[in-house]
Amino acid sequence: MAEEKIYNRIALLRTDRGVSRRELAEALGAHYQTIGYLERGEYSPSLSLALRIAEYFDVPVESVFSTKPFPPLT
Repeated sequence: MAEEKIYNRIALLRTDRGVSRRELAEALGAHYQTIGYLERGEYSPSLSLALRIAEYFDVPVESVFSTKPFPPLT
């Protein structure tokens, strides 16, 4: 079975809050390139990392990650 694609709004949340990839990575204890891989959908986060990202942005994890594409915000 192929790994299921995980969609995310990390880039949207990050830019909305004025946070760089490096700043987010440092706050999460991750490498800044990992944030780029996550944003581009090239890497799915561990449950622990997904929860830390949601906690960082103070939103529910399902507001950041989904198994279906997010609808446009407009």
